[in-house]
Amino acid sequence: MVQTISEITSHLETWAPPSLQESYDNSGLIVGSGDKEIEKALVSLDVTEEVLEEAKKLGCGLIISHHPIVFSGLKRLNGKNYVERIVMEAIRHNIALYAIHTNLDNVAKGVNNKIAERLALKDCKILQPIKKRLRKLITFVPDTADGNGQPFHEKIHEALWQAGAGHIGQYDNCSFNSPGTGTFRALEGAEPFIGEEGKLAYQNEVRIEVIYPDHLEHHIIKSLKKAHPYEEVAYDLVTLENENAETGAGMIGKLEEPLTDMAFLFFVKERMEAKAIRHSPFLNKKIHKVAVCGGSGSFLLGEAIKQGADALVTADFKYHQFFDADGKILIADIGHFESEQFTIDLIYDKIIEKFPTFAVLKTAVNTNPVNYL
Repeated sequence: MVQTISEITSHLETWAPPSLQESYDNSGLIVGSGDKEIEKALVSLDVTEEVLEEAKKLGCGLIISHHPIVFSGLKRLNGKNYVERIVMEAIRHNIALYAIHTNLDNVAKGVNNKIAERLALKDCKILQPIKKRLRKLITFVPDTADGNGQPFHEKIHEALWQAGAGHIGQYDNCSFNSPGTGTFRALEGAEPFIGEEGKLAYQNEVRIEVIYPDHLEHHIIKSLKKAHPYEEVAYDLVTLENENAETGAGMIGKLEEPLTDMAFLFFVKERMEAKAIRHSPFLNKKIHKVAVCGGSGSFLLGEAIKQGADALVTADFKYHQFFDADGKILIADIGHFESEQFTIDLIYDKIIEKFPTFAVLKTAVNTNPVNYL
């Protein structure tokens, strides 16, 4: 089945919005046009020259990787390093390159949830939720009904909820409603829903308040205006200090059964298919509560300790950072590639879920640049 690149990437971005990527990141369509139709896509953790050759041989018009091939701006394309060579070769063979990186790290059903699944963790939640990414919409709707007898506040509720507003934790269709009276005067040229031009009008209204993640704002406002009966729709947008429990870094959960330090490390090594684990000194106590973070997760050590984690499974700890465990937590550094390798399965499954007849393939290339003797 043929799909456009934008059809595939738009589906991925409803799952992991680009606005959730970190400031240093470069997720999104890096090479190519969204309008191009393709028959196959290849999923990988990295884009290497070997992966690009694989895509050429398989006839894939798109490579979807977790890590962006271009992090900072390219000033020249002379082929002097692997990044320039890959970009030049991708353009030459009309192969698009798309990355879904820290935005996929920062969603509840993303990279860290996949690690939690591999470790069979229960009662999982985001370790460090993002703040100031929730907003509140306040709008005012006439306390009357349309021609079919449906109250306007019900129509607005349905439109807002379908657009993604009103979702709080394990609950949806959340809102707060209160009655009041609105006033307005229609000026010359207006076409008021009620009242007459030039005369002050009073209207019983319902004040509706809903919370939503900020990346849905454009769609929510568009849905509000489409469903609202007023010619000019009044609404307020407020940024909230609240944490968004559905977005953020890392994840924390519990093992089904506590394990000793050694047993836990062997369990992690097997489940994460790690060649080796660097770890801090044993705590000589059972490991039950576990924090995880794909890739470089040392920045979450303090939060993991604060939330009572017995262990932190991640990668890229520096020598002196192991001292920061301070007898409070077991650090298990399993390697960057090893912590994120199952992201390939995660992306593959998400595409197949939406496009079951589209030919999406998993790379057969091991892109791990780290070797073990």
